[in-house]
Amino acid sequence: MSADVVPEKSGRKLLGQILKARGVVREGQIQEALAVQRKQGGLIGQILIETGVCTSAHVAAALAEQAGLATVDLDKAKIGPDALAALDASLAHTYGVLPVTLLGRTLTVAIGDPLNTALLEDLRFTTGLDVKGVIADPERIKAKVRELYGEEGTLKDAIAQAAKAVGGDAQSAAQSLPVVRLLNSILHQAIKDRASDVHFESFDEEFRIRYRVDGALYEIEAPPSHLAVPLVARIKVMADLDIAETRMPQDGRIELSIDGRPVDLRVATIPGIAGEGAVLRVLDRSAVQLNLAALGLSPVEEDVLRELTDLPHGIILITGPTGSGKTTTLYAMLSEANDPSVKIITAEDPVEYDIEGIVQVPINDDIGVTYARVLRTVLRQDPDKILIGEIRDQETASVAVEASLTGHTVFATLHTNDAPSAVTRLVDIGVEPFLISATLEAVIAQRLVRKVCASCKSSYKPDEDLLRELGSDAKGLEDATFWFGKGCAQCHHTGYRGRTGIFEIVKVDGALRRAILERNSTQDLRQAALASGMTTLRQSGIRAVAEGRTTVEEVLRETTL
Repeated sequence: MSADVVPEKSGRKLLGQILKARGVVREGQIQEALAVQRKQGGLIGQILIETGVCTSAHVAAALAEQAGLATVDLDKAKIGPDALAALDASLAHTYGVLPVTLLGRTLTVAIGDPLNTALLEDLRFTTGLDVKGVIADPERIKAKVRELYGEEGTLKDAIAQAAKAVGGDAQSAAQSLPVVRLLNSILHQAIKDRASDVHFESFDEEFRIRYRVDGALYEIEAPPSHLAVPLVARIKVMADLDIAETRMPQDGRIELSIDGRPVDLRVATIPGIAGEGAVLRVLDRSAVQLNLAALGLSPVEEDVLRELTDLPHGIILITGPTGSGKTTTLYAMLSEANDPSVKIITAEDPVEYDIEGIVQVPINDDIGVTYARVLRTVLRQDPDKILIGEIRDQETASVAVEASLTGHTVFATLHTNDAPSAVTRLVDIGVEPFLISATLEAVIAQRLVRKVCASCKSSYKPDEDLLRELGSDAKGLEDATFWFGKGCAQCHHTGYRGRTGIFEIVKVDGALRRAILERNSTQDLRQAALASGMTTLRQSGIRAVAEGRTTVEEVLRETTL
């Protein structure tokens, strides 16, 4: 190992206490950061950096000491051409790593996160070398990679190189460096563009790749059709799926590092008449904010969700279609409740984000680990609060009711279009109305609407036709200022960047409990909810328009009168 690499003392200590011992932070600052972590989730080191308490270099050194790894000062390190040649430039950019030394078959690379062991495994596979990690400041790694390798190559370059180099057997092509580089470039670009899903689709004469960003699909420049098979095969290799099986759908998971941070990809392949396709769901923990303040709630709604989070027992349901942000809202509520004095257990299919301090159990129907079975076990674990990923059937619903009646707070999702419909759905599943009336505390329906791009937003005054289209809830907005995005490079000329939530919250009061017991229709339940002060999805959307967060078109697309 180079003399520039300095070993740190081993020993597993808390990161905050290491920083305190080094004189970087004070105890009070650690406690403040821990309070933020309990509410919002995230890594303690990143919170300390974001609040300006310390630098990324301080955290990198402390992480190295915690993991018993070495640190390297990249400004002093002498990095030879042999080390640089051992790692492809596209991999260095994509993974956010920098080679430091090459001694025989051992390549030492600078990484920013000592816990990201999947990164080192990926590098061992792609380089064929024994790869060891040392810790450096992530920002200095990025800067040095640009300095020594040059600026990052484009996706167009990666496509051109793969198109020339690849041919013949798909399995061997899937292992070839040009295909590895190309897939890394596609995924790297998807993460940079904040994509939630990446679609690989095979047709007779073409191969199409699309990203879903802020709920909308965008087509990117696609590789030639002869690269479809090796690219999908490469995805299956990374997800540990059967490459030879192309007639059956398969599901898997990829853990990889993008810019030095871990990203999970959920993989689903599907056979088609023109060839296999795949969809990759991106779970980027660093991109999600698991706190109530980031959801788009009004101050009153935020207070209501905090009250619901603190309830000692009862069922809180969150409803909406797939991709409406239900899980994020549930996690935000649980993060709010996350405290050493509260035991929280979740049953999820799959576990999307790891939250420190919460016991999270993945569902696996293939081996009999069903929601109902897990939940019955969970009840014997003495929890205070339970999260159920989804109530799908009568058995799961019955366990949720049983948990609520025995003094637990149960959070769960349900697929319905609005809040009042949740009651009808539970009855359809097979839950008796008297049990719903006794246990249901609140239903939250939600949608995600795209936010107006802050870089190109422009104002206008709404005309009568537009207000009429919004309905009677838009009365009084004749003189209001509305906003739209003109389109710029920041938002890919769409006028939108990011998404925010709109909500319909029903707190179950006495009148609603009576209506549930009397088996009233969904329409009657809706009228009772409105009488008790429910704000509809349309009303919540109009408020978001009036506040300049979204556009009329988005609200009309996601809500009905």
